[in-house]
Amino acid sequence: MSERGAAGTAQHSAGQHRRSSDNLLDQLQEAQARFFRDFMDNATPAQNADMVAMYQSLMQQLMQDPQQLLQQQARYTQEQFQLWLNWVTQQAGRESKPYIEPDGGDRRFAAPEWSTYPVFDYLKQSYLLAARFTNDMVAQSALDAETKKRLSFYTRQFVDAWSPSNFFHTNPEALKAALDSNGETLGNGLRNFLRDLEQGRISMTDESRFEVGRNLAITPGAVVYKNDLFELLQYTPTTATVAERPLLIVPPCINKYYILDLQPENSFVKYAVDQGNTVFLVSWRNTPPELGKTTWDDYIDKGLFQAMDAVQAITGAKQMNALGFCIGGALLSCALAIEKVRKKNRVASVTLLTTMLEYTDVGEIGVYLDEKFVNNKEAELKAGKVMDGRELATTFASLRANDLIWFFVVNNYLKGKTPDAFDLLYWNSDSTNLPGCMYAWYLRNTYWEDNLVKPGKLEICGSKLDLGKINLPTYILATREDHIVPWHTAYCSLKHLTGDLTFVLAASGHIAGVINPVSKNKRNYWIGGPQEGSHHDWLAGAESRPGSWWSNWAEWLKAHGGKQVTPPAALGDASHPPIEAAPGSYVKVRIV
Repeated sequence: MSERGAAGTAQHSAGQHRRSSDNLLDQLQEAQARFFRDFMDNATPAQNADMVAMYQSLMQQLMQDPQQLLQQQARYTQEQFQLWLNWVTQQAGRESKPYIEPDGGDRRFAAPEWSTYPVFDYLKQSYLLAARFTNDMVAQSALDAETKKRLSFYTRQFVDAWSPSNFFHTNPEALKAALDSNGETLGNGLRNFLRDLEQGRISMTDESRFEVGRNLAITPGAVVYKNDLFELLQYTPTTATVAERPLLIVPPCINKYYILDLQPENSFVKYAVDQGNTVFLVSWRNTPPELGKTTWDDYIDKGLFQAMDAVQAITGAKQMNALGFCIGGALLSCALAIEKVRKKNRVASVTLLTTMLEYTDVGEIGVYLDEKFVNNKEAELKAGKVMDGRELATTFASLRANDLIWFFVVNNYLKGKTPDAFDLLYWNSDSTNLPGCMYAWYLRNTYWEDNLVKPGKLEICGSKLDLGKINLPTYILATREDHIVPWHTAYCSLKHLTGDLTFVLAASGHIAGVINPVSKNKRNYWIGGPQEGSHHDWLAGAESRPGSWWSNWAEWLKAHGGKQVTPPAALGDASHPPIEAAPGSYVKVRIV
């Protein structure tokens, strides 16, 4: 081939490659824009009339004091001008510190490309100034506290969504990756987006690396009882002797139970078994359409009471210890209060992990809740429609949008990466549907009207509810950075329960604070503060201990386990023979 022909072929090939890359970029940009529109329309209340009214109130309030507004704008303009001067100085070769830097926990701009490329360094800092100005304008307004709280949340959602890190052309990491890979990351990103679009959710982990029953939820055991609502798992003992009182674990029905049994090295269930307990666990069913009319009462009567019946029948024990996690703790507390009314005494102690009984302050999720929202949900669900677990998952993710939404948008679509394999995030993506009737009741009577802690206000399973009747040794765990169950709200449970109460505060959040295995020896927890004062008084007087709270709980539980006995030779009994091996069938049903 002649040199001219070879050159022509090379130019033609390069042109084809460039057009291919341009086409992929166009498709990726279109896909990204589509995701962005969907997020703004569905995950935030951009079209909600109440939110629009709040912004109108803000503007009216600002215009009532134009002098203050002009001062805020002048200050912001001056800051942008100073940023420009600072940037020009740097480009002239003189050293100077960044005018503004991200907060310590903000990982959006952690990559060196945001600092080494001058244009993007300036863009980053300009955005941070604009974000601060926008958020401060709401925070410094004269709106009432509740309106300001809700508006601050919505404003932060918008500000986070418009970060330059979320767009291909303004993200130097994504641009560099596309150039270095000759556009391969663009194709990967488009494929990742189309896959996520098909499955209806953002991939947070490499889901091909995990499977329930293969490398998740593999603690040996069997299903020993089953009805339409739950499967009861019994786990195989691993110690020469066990406590005579078995342990019944009640996970949240809003998620799959295996957050407590991820992999052997971080399984709370395995740890409890290895401490010499005969462990039973309720595996709630992923609600199918025909169970949409299931009620809160059903979860207690056909759920917890039948689980307790089976545990007693299998073990022959007069009493058991019980543990409830999150909404599982609320269900368990209701069941125990009713047991007291019925003069039953089959639970010797109770553990409540990140559980709200009082709902006076529910944290940021409260911004979504008002009378109109609750009424609309009741009207939508009262006929028995199933509440889609993906909607709940999106709601919770929006509370930490930068970490649980935008990080994966950038990583998966703009950079074309496959997420890392992380068991906790696999679980987080494995959503669970709820019965509409039960969910509507829960919204009304907990988050909105706070009825659980009002003695006699509710009638459940034919009995008036009074949590004060639960006079049991109780271990209450909260986590300090919990954005779902604020720790000071969990602390309020001390006001409504009686008996020997132990309050423990673990470091980290709603999940990572709970799933903190002893073997890792990470973080710390606080214990022993004075319970008669506020949560601030408690923390000021509490002792900080290194490592996991698990070992402290195991010692506490041992004191309530009764004498040591020989473990059962087989799982179940003649009336409750093993149905199938753990983890059972219900936990494997995924939303499609």
